[in-house]
Amino acid sequence: MRFRPEQHLRRPGDFRTVREQGRRLDCGAFTVWFFRREPAPAPAALPRVGVVASIAQVGGAVQRNRAKRRLRAVFRSHQALVPAGSDLLLVARAAVNRLEYPALEQKFTDACRKLNPPAPV
Repeated sequence: MRFRPEQHLRRPGDFRTVREQGRRLDCGAFTVWFFRREPAPAPAALPRVGVVASIAQVGGAVQRNRAKRRLRAVFRSHQALVPAGSDLLLVARAAVNRLEYPALEQKFTDACRKLNPPAPV
């Protein structure tokens, strides 16, 4: 599935809202902040994501860019697991670049299941 431009968190206020009002989930290699937006029209109901990688946590520019690319790719592959109309903030840690990609995907899918538990049958 495509990662559309309207799915990027861009404004500092959006990042702040997710951090201040959202839920935090530690995934080891990264942290997920989750915030459910108010119901909106269909195009705006797509899940949005912002990715952060700091020098202190991840390292130099090459490591930070690699960490952000990997987290965006995981989101792109598994965005159907993220509830519509929600914002995610993925904060990378040093371990994100040391993990194999399938392990990183597994951590993300586990986090999505915790954020959006299945409805009881």
